[in-house]
Amino acid sequence: MAFPRTAGYILAIGGGLKGAGMCNDYGIDIPFRLFVEAFNDLRIPLDFAGGAPNLEPRDEIWPTERAPVIAAAPPGGRLEMMRWGLSPGRPKGAPVINMRGEGREFSKGRCLVPASHFYEFTGSGSPRTRWRFTKAGEGWFCIAGVVGTGMSDGQNVPAFTMLTVPAGPDVAPLHDRQIVILERRDWAAWLDCQTPAQALLKPSAAGVLSVVAAPRASKPEGLFEGPAPASRPVQN
Repeated sequence: MAFPRTAGYILAIGGGLKGAGMCNDYGIDIPFRLFVEAFNDLRIPLDFAGGAPNLEPRDEIWPTERAPVIAAAPPGGRLEMMRWGLSPGRPKGAPVINMRGEGREFSKGRCLVPASHFYEFTGSGSPRTRWRFTKAGEGWFCIAGVVGTGMSDGQNVPAFTMLTVPAGPDVAPLHDRQIVILERRDWAAWLDCQTPAQALLKPSAAGVLSVVAAPRASKPEGLFEGPAPASRPVQN
């Protein structure tokens, strides 16, 4: 599907970089049985910290909300709920929801962020055009991320961020960058923090992602297509 190039497009969140892509809206619709089966098939042991998390279908997950992640926990991973957005590196900064993957090894704190789709937005008016991305031929996928600490009600809490790289051909017509979509064969390697990160942090090849326009039937009152300006998350 061809997209019109959105010249002069400015992100609604982040540092306002022209054409830069950041994920600030994704969803999850994964039956728990299929989730467990996938990791069993890959022989990745899963620990359910505090019991199995709630995997109820959620069409939209926004920054600072809690969502399931699989944190590296040798010899496999630990499935738990975490806040989306790491604490910023400066006082009164915004949560870090995306982080550049280039030039870093991420030798600790790796995680997988399960998702069934993510959204990107174009245009400067309201409502902006919403595009829904899915992984071609698969009902869900995992995004490369790292875990750390976030803030909630003045308290430190476990949190995560998603890693980004230059956009592959499926995303490039919309944005200059994309989140890292890991192939299933690479999930175990990403959770092994000894595996060189740069071998896995790659743009998606052509045809890996499918995209369709996804306008909302109606825009609920008070809904921002991105967080409110006073708490704009940033890309590190």
